Amino acid sequence: MITSSQNPKIKRIRGLLENRKERQQEKVFIIEGVRLAEEALKSGSQPELVLYSAELSIRGRNLVDQFLEMGCLIEEVDAGVLRSLSDTETPQGILAVLPQPGSVLPPAWDLLLVLDRIRDPGNLGTMLRSAIAAGVQAVVLTPASVDAFAPKVVRAAMGAHFRLPILTLDWPEIVAACKQDRPQPAALLVADSASGKPCWQADLRQPLVLVIGSEADGPQPAAMDAADSMLHIPMPGKAESLNAAAAAAILLYEVVRQRNT
Repeated sequence: MITSSQNPKIKRIRGLLENRKERQQEKVFIIEGVRLAEEALKSGSQPELVLYSAELSIRGRNLVDQFLEMGCLIEEVDAGVLRSLSDTETPQGILAVLPQPGSVLPPAWDLLLVLDRIRDPGNLGTMLRSAIAAGVQAVVLTPASVDAFAPKVVRAAMGAHFRLPILTLDWPEIVAACKQDRPQPAALLVADSASGKPCWQADLRQPLVLVIGSEADGPQPAAMDAADSMLHIPMPGKAESLNAAAAAAILLYEVVRQRNT
């Protein structure tokens, strides 16, 4: 049993939790809690290390047994030490280190979500969760976005990381993806708080790339330059704008509505 917070495994995990560069260098990320451990197991993703404590539920202990059968390295950890790694209010007694999935654009797609310089981890995680629910085939982040594998993003996404390609591309690469060989080029539609067509009037049945800009600044100039058109969500009330995650969910489900009508 690991009983010291100075144990090399504990110190390594703390570094991975706190440092984006370390996660990128090792190409791993951390999941915490029974639900995410279940999602990892369902996806077939094999943790390189699983830590658990005596606080773990029977449901969680069944997961530990299954990870053990897969050949994963399992370590029991003092409950206080494991809690020290958690920033949730109710730690569940299980944490795992997993490889970051390699992600490429799928060979055939008709709906991509581009998140342009999204910096809030909770918003990004929520948008990933909405994307997987709405049938998005891949999510693209632009440089200067928050790390998709940051702990708060992973928690908010509730398992989307195991089922959704997540890439980082710059704008020339995004434009090239829109123009790749297909029956018709994908339209690049940029959400804006006021300009462009109301989303109810835009054609969202066609292959498309939907762009959501940053919470504070909106889409960057490169996104506006690349756009085939702009669209907005009508707001009859007095709000100036919507939260980025709320806007993404509304627009994605307008895509779903149109494509299923």
